[in-house]
Amino acid sequence: MLLKPERLPEAELVYPFSEPPETGAVVEVAPGVLWTRIPLPFRLNHVNIFLIEDGDGWAVLDTGVSNRATRELWQALVNGALAGRRLTRLIVSHFHPDHIGLAGWMCEQFDMPLLTSQTGYLGCINISLSPGRMADKTYMDFYRRHGMGDEVAQLVATQGNGYLKMVSPLPDTFRRLVAGDVLAIGGRDFEVLTGEGHAPEQLMLYLREENLLLAADQVLAKITPNVSVWAIEPDGDPLGLYLRSLGQLSVAIPEGALVLPGHQLPFVGLQRRCAELAAHHHERCEMIAQACRQSPHSVADLVPAIFHRPLDPHQLSFAFSEVHAHVNYMVGRGEIGWEAPDAEEMRVVAD
Repeated sequence: MLLKPERLPEAELVYPFSEPPETGAVVEVAPGVLWTRIPLPFRLNHVNIFLIEDGDGWAVLDTGVSNRATRELWQALVNGALAGRRLTRLIVSHFHPDHIGLAGWMCEQFDMPLLTSQTGYLGCINISLSPGRMADKTYMDFYRRHGMGDEVAQLVATQGNGYLKMVSPLPDTFRRLVAGDVLAIGGRDFEVLTGEGHAPEQLMLYLREENLLLAADQVLAKITPNVSVWAIEPDGDPLGLYLRSLGQLSVAIPEGALVLPGHQLPFVGLQRRCAELAAHHHERCEMIAQACRQSPHSVADLVPAIFHRPLDPHQLSFAFSEVHAHVNYMVGRGEIGWEAPDAEEMRVVAD
């Protein structure tokens, strides 16, 4: 189902924990579930890490990026707040560097297996094997054809090289997790769910008896997860997949669940937040439609119609890819169309 709310649920989001844990500290957010934070060298300056009691140790969800500071922080956690109990296994929600970056190092350092989706594992391996391929003419032409200037096209096309600086080599083997699996951790059964749009086959864990959802980046309390079209799948519809995932999640999880997200604070109010996120994306679609009613626009032309503040080249690359996701979604629904699909520079118009 696609989530397109006519009105938002009335209840506001509730934040059971008003402050995050200090760096190097842990907070128990539910029985046998700990929360810590790892700093990131980005504008979004942290990633949430959750640890689930697992017999004589802790199962770990996500890692942070691969750099010296993160390795030192994990070593300090194991010797400090987590001292006396081992790390039993590593579960990675998706292949973005802030979540999978230190997976290889952690699995080797703490002698534990990696559990993730096949898409997450192979996606990370694929970028690692051919990071420079994104700069090939095929990819550069794709961005230029949609109105992107050479400087930003070069930045987007070389993202794979930057990825390698934030990701340690993965273990040679992993255990695949698939939607519908039941993962036993410490005598409790966690249902494996997957979401789409932000990252393919992004893993989430749901503990039904406690109404607890580890949501990764699928639903965040105060920011919208990035949903982007990339040159490798130029006609993809990640926004349609994302909205469908929000609808499925709203139905699958009962009201009142405690949501443990990959960033920002844990919250209660999943259904409202899913509705807010869907409304946000539909508002952006309307902004694009209004611009296209006035004149044809390339994807790059539409970026200022959505993002009204100045963007540096790095931010612009993500803004472009997200606008492209909205364009592809709207083209698929017949709300706008390509003016001349075979033209050197493609533009969209309102139908």
